[in-house]
Amino acid sequence: MALISIITVNFNQPQATLEFLGSINDLYPKANIEIILVDNGSREDHEIAFKNFELNINYIRSKKNLGFAGGNNLGLKYAKGEYLFLVNNDTEFTAGLLETLTETLDNNKRIGLISPKINYFDKKKVIQYAGFTPMNYYTCRNACIGQFEEDKGQFDNIIEQTGYAHGAAMMITRTALKKAGTMAENFFLYYEEMDWCEMIRKAGFEIWVNTNALIYHKESLSVGKKSAIKEFFMNRNRILFIRRNAAWHQRLFFYLYFVAFVTPRNILSYLTSGTAGFISILFRAISWNITHKTSSNELGFTIK
Repeated sequence: MALISIITVNFNQPQATLEFLGSINDLYPKANIEIILVDNGSREDHEIAFKNFELNINYIRSKKNLGFAGGNNLGLKYAKGEYLFLVNNDTEFTAGLLETLTETLDNNKRIGLISPKINYFDKKKVIQYAGFTPMNYYTCRNACIGQFEEDKGQFDNIIEQTGYAHGAAMMITRTALKKAGTMAENFFLYYEEMDWCEMIRKAGFEIWVNTNALIYHKESLSVGKKSAIKEFFMNRNRILFIRRNAAWHQRLFFYLYFVAFVTPRNILSYLTSGTAGFISILFRAISWNITHKTSSNELGFTIK
């Protein structure tokens, strides 16, 4: 098996990261892997604890929080593997995960990025992800296939193209990375992996899912199920994604749709759910897109 670089980002979650490393150590103690562990501006330095495993761990500490894209991009800069597995630190590996994904990539050079099936950690028989439908660029809406369904095997043996990979666990080939580049860091959090999929497709590769590979995800450890930061970036980056990836006529329709439908709907939802403070956050998200360009001076690193 070619060298696999496992890239993960820790932000004030030392226990989750230790459990993540433990799951790898249990299954792949002597495998041809390296772990690039980016500490993304955490309050405390846990390098000694993180390295207390029989694993090849390269610990990189950033003084500031670079966001999901920036933290992973920093890890990619140091990774040496032919396959690069970007995976959340709040996940748990299962047997055969790495072998299944790399074998799929070996057998089809058109694939640039691939994700496994993802089930919820606390309810291991409930599916979080078995692929994505394509994006509707007029509304910036798509669906996560299988989400919240009981896993009865209905999505077993699916090895095919999908709308998007899932940011919690996605493996890219070095060839695709060199051609497509790293993630756009101006997203910071949310939608960056979907934007990356668009970049990878434009570079001539396909996005796949293989549901025979499985990982468990402790969803929403980092920002919570409903929070101000999540509300801001989900709205801000939904608009940014369309600005960067849709055709002009799709963008025009989306802007009208967002102003006429999404904004009043969200405001009504905030008022009725006791989160009226989110109204100003919504307008901050819209304002950001008016005052900022779609590109950024910090779009990642050049990968050699």
